[in-house]
Amino acid sequence: MLNGVLVIVMLMRDQTVQLPAVEQELVHSIKEKTSIYNRDNISRTNAYYDFYKRHPEIRWSFLAHMVSRNAGWNMCDLKGKWLPKVLNKKQTNRLFLTYERANWYIFHDAFPQLLLYHYSTKNERPMFHLLKYFHVSSFMKDEWNIFWTEKDQERLMAALIINEQNVIQKPVIQHPLYKKRVFHSLLFSFQDCLHFSSVLFPTVTGKLYGASVNQFRSVNHRIDLGKRLASILFHHELYPLFLQFAENTYHTGSRTDYEQYFPKETGNKTPLLREVYPVIKHHVHNRNDWLHDRKVKGNWFTDKVVHRHPVILTDWYNKKQKRLHRLILLKELIYPYK
Repeated sequence: MLNGVLVIVMLMRDQTVQLPAVEQELVHSIKEKTSIYNRDNISRTNAYYDFYKRHPEIRWSFLAHMVSRNAGWNMCDLKGKWLPKVLNKKQTNRLFLTYERANWYIFHDAFPQLLLYHYSTKNERPMFHLLKYFHVSSFMKDEWNIFWTEKDQERLMAALIINEQNVIQKPVIQHPLYKKRVFHSLLFSFQDCLHFSSVLFPTVTGKLYGASVNQFRSVNHRIDLGKRLASILFHHELYPLFLQFAENTYHTGSRTDYEQYFPKETGNKTPLLREVYPVIKHHVHNRNDWLHDRKVKGNWFTDKVVHRHPVILTDWYNKKQKRLHRLILLKELIYPYK
């Protein structure tokens, strides 16, 4: 009797039992692949780029690859030469887990979408009805079907930007722990206000492009940032430079990835990510469709991209790094002990 109850419970949990055997197998295969590639920042960063090389029409995947590189660099900064001088172990761990959790969550949601598109192209028919078995928002089911018929690459990229930022809003940005200990901390407010955090798109010539991040807690601002970054990344004159960097530069998490191309030594040593961080096991609890909590704003699609600041960040980056280092040295002088 007990065994019979267990079987019923397992069947209730496995919603795919109602699918044809081929589709059941596909869903399980995608879940397994997503778990493997979502192991850490290095594996997910590489997975985004590998997918983009197979499907360059899915531009968001290259954007995700470049932004994921930045996440790795930010993580390794926490173990580098400078930030440990002003952060204690608890602060370091919280910031790392925030970066890791947000990027894990986005990959967990987005990569099954990418793989379903891949298998749709192989089977020459849309398979987006399977998105619900990955708890992907109904918003994206509609958008993938629109893309399948209209082939509008810009709209799909905007939709994926909108989706990813809404996906992390409740479980990460508004999570009580992260909200109190990270996003409302003095350290985060300090970085947010002074634009010390930035998303960089490097080149093998040593030039840096990108945009600074501020008001990170706002969904609207993060969507606007994503669209601005996309417009830079796929600018017809700049795109070949970023593609060349991605193709020729293995992602390690260390800022040496791009600082090696600078004309002068920076002294900003950061370690390789896999040398300093363990693999983190994540779990998803009460995963609901974000569309139930928030409506899609029309301006998320229609607002034009406006760059209020220069997109060439080479000099800006160098000045901000020097300023940050001076502030850290001043702190050490005034408060020599944490």
